Amino acid sequence: MRPVGEAGEAGVGAGAETLARKMRPVGEAGEAGAETPVVSDKVIWGLALPALGTLAIEPLYRLADTAIIGRLGTVPLAGLALAGTVLSTLVFLCGFLTTGTTARVAFLTGRGADRGAAEVVPQVLWVAGGLGLLLAAVTVGLARPLAQLVGGEPAVIDEAVTYLRISGLAIPMILVAFVGNGWHRGRSDTRTPLAIVVVANVLNVVLDLFLVYGLDLGLAGSAIGTLIGQTVAGVWFLTLLVRAVVHHHAEVRPHRAELTRILRVARQMGLRSAGLLATLALATAVASRISAESLAGHQIAFSVFLFLALSVDALAVAAQALVGTALGRSGVDEARAVGRRIIRMGVLVGAGLSVVVLMSSEVVPRLFTEDVAVIDRASVALVGLAILQIPAAAAFVLDGVLEGASDFGFLQWALLGAMVAFAPFAVVVIQRPQLGLAGLWTGLFVWVSTRAVLLGIRFRGDAWTGRAAM
Repeated sequence: MRPVGEAGEAGVGAGAETLARKMRPVGEAGEAGAETPVVSDKVIWGLALPALGTLAIEPLYRLADTAIIGRLGTVPLAGLALAGTVLSTLVFLCGFLTTGTTARVAFLTGRGADRGAAEVVPQVLWVAGGLGLLLAAVTVGLARPLAQLVGGEPAVIDEAVTYLRISGLAIPMILVAFVGNGWHRGRSDTRTPLAIVVVANVLNVVLDLFLVYGLDLGLAGSAIGTLIGQTVAGVWFLTLLVRAVVHHHAEVRPHRAELTRILRVARQMGLRSAGLLATLALATAVASRISAESLAGHQIAFSVFLFLALSVDALAVAAQALVGTALGRSGVDEARAVGRRIIRMGVLVGAGLSVVVLMSSEVVPRLFTEDVAVIDRASVALVGLAILQIPAAAAFVLDGVLEGASDFGFLQWALLGAMVAFAPFAVVVIQRPQLGLAGLWTGLFVWVSTRAVLLGIRFRGDAWTGRAAM
């Protein structure tokens, strides 16, 4: 059997051809003395904006689902929050399926190995299928212990268990959608995933309204709607993936070398994701030990932080695809130039967001609460959020650049190093709660700045440029 990744055709694939046509020289010297081609801002935004839409759909659906269930009462809403925490955590740890697929497919597409790129798909699907079935079995079979682990009153736990036992069945299809998203991103196509998730989530909302209110199924109706919506998206993605595999006559049997690579990425990105979750959980725990008002204020600022991060994450998605494709063409100078261009764009976006957050720091909290004490604390946290926007933007885009280069091992250690830098601030604020959210968000500024510095140093070196070929 031919190794996965070996060139299957003599010519460059359709995705790479389309990208190549959009390349334009900017006058930077390449390895052979020629000009280094760099994609235009139009191409970058052409990838980033649909990616932004795809990233934003899920939070928007959650808001709609929360509004639908919120009208049923406090207990169902609390049950949804509890179950959502469990599911979000499990699914978040599987993000390597998208990121790893994007980087590998982009690299092979840039190399002109369309068949090799297509052969990545069944290998990742083997992992996604096995992992999805395992997580579904755990979620459905251990729904009550998982809900109890998060905590809550008995009535709330009962509602959460109902939701988990139904929606947990969708996990395999969610992971298939992750693979599909990665395949399309790697082929420099962010429009197809956007279309799929829009249709699936609109269907989900319509089903929620009908099942929750029309059939009076309560939280169980919302879970059924989620199951159907996620299944539709998963089947749609799977159909397109199978079509690509058949079109390129790709090998579908398990390939040991490629499976080993995927599992290595899973370990590295899994540790990185766990470190990220641990840092964010620690920040929330510190806020809770200051005061209830501080916890509420921190939650407002943190919600804004997650929302604003989507815009920069969209640029990171573009960076993954473009850097991976450039490295596949052995265009190290091209990959550097593309990386520098997107980093500059990200920093400019971060600077704009910083100004917006700073100017609205007194207004935004009033959209969430009327409690004066919470508003005051949230305003302080939002000032901290405004200050960290630029280093956060740089860190997020650099993440995308190094993910496109498959430099997952370094990303893992950079995140853990940043967590270590944040830990002393957490300890000090716990010991001296009078420092309040100003002290906590100073620590978060150091956290994102440490990530930006470590990733920036890595980008300036050469080690990351050879990881994609390994």
